[in-house]
Amino acid sequence: MGPTDKRPRAYRRAAVTALTAALLAGSATPAVAGEKDRPELRKVIQTFVDAGFLGVQVRVNDERGQWVGSAGQRKLGTSAKPPANGHFWVGSVTKTFHATVALQLVAEGKIGLDAPVAGYLPKLGLDRQITVRMLLQHTSGLFNYTGDLDPDGTWVPGLPATGKEWLDNRFRSYRPEELVRFALSRPARFAPGKGWSYSNTNYTLARLLIEKVTGRSFDAELKRRILGPLGMKGTMVPGNRTRLPLPYAHGYFRYQDAGQWKVADVSRQNLSLVAGAGDMLSTTKDLHTFFSALNGGRLLPAKLLAEMRDPHPKSDPLYGNYGLGLFVQNLGPACGTVLNHNGNPPGGYAALMYSTPDGSKTLTASLTAGDAAFDFAKYPKLLNDLVKTVFCGSQTGSAQ
Repeated sequence: MGPTDKRPRAYRRAAVTALTAALLAGSATPAVAGEKDRPELRKVIQTFVDAGFLGVQVRVNDERGQWVGSAGQRKLGTSAKPPANGHFWVGSVTKTFHATVALQLVAEGKIGLDAPVAGYLPKLGLDRQITVRMLLQHTSGLFNYTGDLDPDGTWVPGLPATGKEWLDNRFRSYRPEELVRFALSRPARFAPGKGWSYSNTNYTLARLLIEKVTGRSFDAELKRRILGPLGMKGTMVPGNRTRLPLPYAHGYFRYQDAGQWKVADVSRQNLSLVAGAGDMLSTTKDLHTFFSALNGGRLLPAKLLAEMRDPHPKSDPLYGNYGLGLFVQNLGPACGTVLNHNGNPPGGYAALMYSTPDGSKTLTASLTAGDAAFDFAKYPKLLNDLVKTVFCGSQTGSAQ
């Protein structure tokens, strides 16, 4: 998830920003005919709707096969459930795709993991101590262009990425170089390699790096290396496209205007604001296909997959600790380790992507926000219960 809110912890803030929804009832039901009923999954996804999300679509692949379900509403004012095969903005799940392509280029000898980024992108004036690894692990110290914290904890605004200011600018087009230069105009958080701070700037630079080294757009490289070989037809880098392909569930953004709360449908938005860091769209099926293949060893050599899973000890522990483009989370002795990266664009949507280390069990999901305030304190427990229901069987109810 791209950190865009003004909460004190960047990644915790990103986990819940803009996820406000109506308190809408309705039962969760399997969405694909012929699949075995999974009452424990129906029950846990319904808790998200009961807590205030407008809609949820979930896909679980495990030893019992595949289960797909949805709960809530597809659109305010209608009774239809979210489409189980719907498209959605995936937010910072985008980072895992970029890290994978970058590491493929490392495997091919076209990028050095510990080489200075400035050697590949000399015109940006980057600190030569910043390496490719530092971009992928968020240890560069570069200011996050959607807003960041000073070392003393003071919030420093960035480009319009939250509130009514973002809403009014949500169709604006940005160039990746513009985002990076804005970030470089602000003081660094810390010296390269001397700390950890989640920053969208790192992954916008990763996109520029990939494009410079390959001589092709990231979209073209993604299709050639991942989407085509894996048959992923519901995933794309939209550029300035603002519409989700059909079918999709609507997402909403609750904001204050002249002292009054209002709600806007933000199903359409231009995500060039977070190019490389959060601008892709996908489906639960495609995210399962990708993350299962990645963790099953089909996209990277074993040595680089191990590098990807080597977490930085100072990274924010809400979802585990950060490796190279993914989080490594220990669910406890009875459940083991899961790998994940979640995400949300500035408003309306959130995406979940989890897998066991061998790729044999995955959880992928999309959440949509509605028209009433959401209790942010509830989200970590809701997520914890869902993850433990999938990866630990019946062990739920104990937030980490």
